[in-house]
Amino acid sequence: MKNIEEINKSILKKISEGKKLPEFFAGDSVKVGVRIYEGKRERIQYFEGVCIAKKNRNINSSFTVRKISFGEGVERTFSLYSPIIGSIKVIRSGKVRRAKLYYLRDRKGKSARIVEKIKKRIGIDISEKISENQAEIKSATTENKSKKDIDTKINLESKEELIKEKK
Repeated sequence: MKNIEEINKSILKKISEGKKLPEFFAGDSVKVGVRIYEGKRERIQYFEGVCIAKKNRNINSSFTVRKISFGEGVERTFSLYSPIIGSIKVIRSGKVRRAKLYYLRDRKGKSARIVEKIKKRIGIDISEKISENQAEIKSATTENKSKKDIDTKINLESKEELIKEKK
């Protein structure tokens, strides 16, 4: 006989095959596309706000999103694997120290803001540069060039590109 946990895991695999769910946490600003059925028609309405709580319980996972609408706080709890959810998009990541942000219910205005997690961004797309540089290093090692020559060449190229971007 199958255990309830095994049944839940098998159902969860079937559901998650078709959906692409981003990784988000409490404090992140998310935009949830909710399917709304009006008669025979179906449309997607977006609910955008701060995720104040996330509950990870296999198929029973859920999250709560809070937004301010016309000066009134509105919270909505979504089941993570529900067919009602069309899409979830993370707009910005928040820097928080708690798993549940229920204290935001009592706050208004500037005190209700959450600081954004700063991801280091440089004017250059790092992933493309690294792959190009790795290819140069591999080809140079086969040609018996020293690594210092390659590093100086890479540094000069990146400096030249930064100067061009500033102009």
